[in-house]
Amino acid sequence: MGSDLTFLSATDQADGIRQRQFTASALLRACIDQVERLNPSLNAIVTRTFEEAQVRAHEADAALSRGEIWGPLHGLVVAHKDLFSTKGVRTTYGSKIYEHHVPEVDALPVERLKGAGGVSIGKTNTPEFGAGSQTFNEVFGATCNPYDLTKTCGGSSGGAAVAVATGMVSLADGTDLGGSLRNPANFCNVVGLRPSPGRVPNWPDNLPWFPYSVAGPIARTVQDIALAMQVMAGPDPRSPIALETPGSHFAQPLKRSFQGVRVAFSPTLGGLPVERAVLDVLVESAEHLRRIGCEVIDEDPDLQSADEIFEIWRAWRMELRVATLPADRRHLLKDTVIWNAQQGEPLTGPQLSRVESRHADLFHCMRRFMERFEFILAPVNQVVPFPVDVPYPTEIEGVVMEHYIDWQKSCYRISACGNPAISVPAGFTSTGLPVGVQLIGRHRDDFGLLQLAHAFETVSPAARRRPPGA
Repeated sequence: MGSDLTFLSATDQADGIRQRQFTASALLRACIDQVERLNPSLNAIVTRTFEEAQVRAHEADAALSRGEIWGPLHGLVVAHKDLFSTKGVRTTYGSKIYEHHVPEVDALPVERLKGAGGVSIGKTNTPEFGAGSQTFNEVFGATCNPYDLTKTCGGSSGGAAVAVATGMVSLADGTDLGGSLRNPANFCNVVGLRPSPGRVPNWPDNLPWFPYSVAGPIARTVQDIALAMQVMAGPDPRSPIALETPGSHFAQPLKRSFQGVRVAFSPTLGGLPVERAVLDVLVESAEHLRRIGCEVIDEDPDLQSADEIFEIWRAWRMELRVATLPADRRHLLKDTVIWNAQQGEPLTGPQLSRVESRHADLFHCMRRFMERFEFILAPVNQVVPFPVDVPYPTEIEGVVMEHYIDWQKSCYRISACGNPAISVPAGFTSTGLPVGVQLIGRHRDDFGLLQLAHAFETVSPAARRRPPGA
């Protein structure tokens, strides 16, 4: 079956294993073949655990023959972002400082994916400490876009998006602070969900109360995202902000009527510069939403304060992260990480108090806006995939980007609001580069957002287009 097997949805793969149409071992062999064939040019999987995976797949097959099912992901092939600790497996965080680091525990998302039957084949590439939406680092190098090897795959969950897009894995995990699940999903024509803070708990975490950075899944379909969320979501006593809704909530049917549902169409999210190719796909996507019954209305939420809120809190977080590193090793950090940490060093109590007050105002502003609209349609990124050897865009439509995260405002403005958001495939440029769209839901309405994304997916053909040669 080869690549045809690897490109089945994760949902269909799971059903096929349970119905004994094929074995977990057969799926694993097909995925490993994809890695062996494609990864040398893409660099998505940077640490391999193939031998352990083969043992695990064999055990999954033996368990099924006894009538035992480990969980919803029984026998599915998964990989873990190199920001997540993996017990006994090298975890570098994309940094030379941790090049040979081997943790003693699994991070909670890893623990849950494995516990539900996932077969792990290794770690996916990420920029140093997840800083930036371009996946490259001094340990492993850059990860390329599967639709054009000269272009970036985005980031920081870039390796995860590429592995999913090319059928190397069934599902992958990732993180999203300023767009790190949505951005690479957008650039690689797959689906990336930024859940509500607390929806997918994480541990270990030196900032367990920090609401902006979240864990979540990347998959080829929205239904597969829901499958992953059945496992990844739900409370855990190790996370103080974990929401109480169990993961089983995401096992409900995704199909619903959207007749008359109001969607705000915000193609520039309040005046951001956006490339023409992105705008063209957004306009077409608004028509797709109208086809499923939505009432799509041009209107922008007021997100002007989100920039300051996000940038200050990111700088504070980065300074804290760098301050915990060995002093004699900090010189190994990339320049943008050092710069971002330096932005956090002079922050004062009054500054943090002011930004937290503005954060409260932003929440209520968005809450009132979403009382009139159930969803928002917006760009994921303001640009299409750019050259892989360019660290970040320095200008968009003639507007200069002041620093390395400035071009990510279309994502991080939503991060500051705390609303769930998802990137779904929506179209392609004239040169064959993927363009996704960002759908944004009401506060903590992750499931409703998946329902809309699923309905959108049924009328948008973009997701069915594989990378060349995959």
